[in-house]
Amino acid sequence: MTLVHNWHLGRRMEYPYFESRPKRQFAAIFNINRCIACQTCTMACKSAWTYNKGQEHMWWNNVETKPYGGYPQSWDVKTLKLIDNGENTWYTDEKDEKLSPYGVYEGDTIFEAAAKKNINQWAVGYIPEDKEWRAPNFGEDVAKSNKPDEYSSLPEHSRWFFYIQRLCNHCTYPGCLAACPRKAIYKRKEDGIVLIDQKRCRGYRKCVEQCPYKKPMYRGLTRVSEKCIACYPRIEGKDPLTKGRPMETRCMAACVGQIRLQGFLDDNPKNPVTWLIRHDKLALPLYPQFGTEPNIYYIPPRWAPRSYLRQMFGPGVDEAIDKFMVPSRERLAVMSLFRMTQSIIFEYKIEEGPKVFETMIHGKKFELYNDTVIGYGEDGQEIVRTTIEEPVHIRDPKHYNSI
Repeated sequence: MTLVHNWHLGRRMEYPYFESRPKRQFAAIFNINRCIACQTCTMACKSAWTYNKGQEHMWWNNVETKPYGGYPQSWDVKTLKLIDNGENTWYTDEKDEKLSPYGVYEGDTIFEAAAKKNINQWAVGYIPEDKEWRAPNFGEDVAKSNKPDEYSSLPEHSRWFFYIQRLCNHCTYPGCLAACPRKAIYKRKEDGIVLIDQKRCRGYRKCVEQCPYKKPMYRGLTRVSEKCIACYPRIEGKDPLTKGRPMETRCMAACVGQIRLQGFLDDNPKNPVTWLIRHDKLALPLYPQFGTEPNIYYIPPRWAPRSYLRQMFGPGVDEAIDKFMVPSRERLAVMSLFRMTQSIIFEYKIEEGPKVFETMIHGKKFELYNDTVIGYGEDGQEIVRTTIEEPVHIRDPKHYNSI
């Protein structure tokens, strides 16, 4: 084991390989508050990558209903029990904006728990039974009721559920990569995408066992494991639609609810993904206590119990929800870029507009400005611009009855 720094945990941790970060890391943000579980993203991925024999159970992208849903079933509950029996202890009195923005996690990661238990593998984990893969929409729309005799109202509903969108997190410290005895799994230096070399894979399923998110999947027909490849031909700009520009993945581009923003996590503070994650801290990692430093981030749902959300997204939940409820001028502008283009946005600029509305939200003053936000591509060229207030187009009456 070596010691590496995990900024999600705010401390160094044990991992079998040395720390190595790409110049820019494939990343995405999901606004849970806007998801309607239409599964358009799920089918876009399925039709592109997992429609062959032996892949019937493979849903590289899926949308789950929490708290009862999961694919495979109970994947997160079972993994949480393997690390400190699900305890989620954080020291948050002292924070460092760069090294420990959420505080310091004081429990064990999946790697440290394995070392303590002396189980002769790099991370704790389990292989799901076949029956746990049988229903990708298990528990869909099933609500949990804390106070069944009361009406629901914000800020926390007494009856609640929410949808969470999942794909491979392309972690900085992947459990699957650490686990593979064949070294068939690797992380690309140019963009941090995690891939499986299927020529080297022998189907030992160690990746399935030790990935806490259960996103590598074993294909019995070919006896190798497969996983989300982050649509890397699109990321590389090989799709003719964007004329050489890096392009969003299939699941991102298909999102009808406009809940997704996909790009790269880098050092540019005007990169919308970087700004929302590292600077504004509106978007949070999924189960940071696992220790893999996942690179898919979420804006947590405002109506669910905070204790549940803290377990799922860490101690930054309260601050993130407060920011979402009363967004700043810049935050609202950056969030307006979600799903505005299939090309990946590398930088944004805001042109200020007039104030069009003001009110009080939860005791705080909110002012709405009709600013224009502009997104730029890797080459510095403008690829999209939009206003905070969506423009209204009135159809000419002479076309009302036309086909």
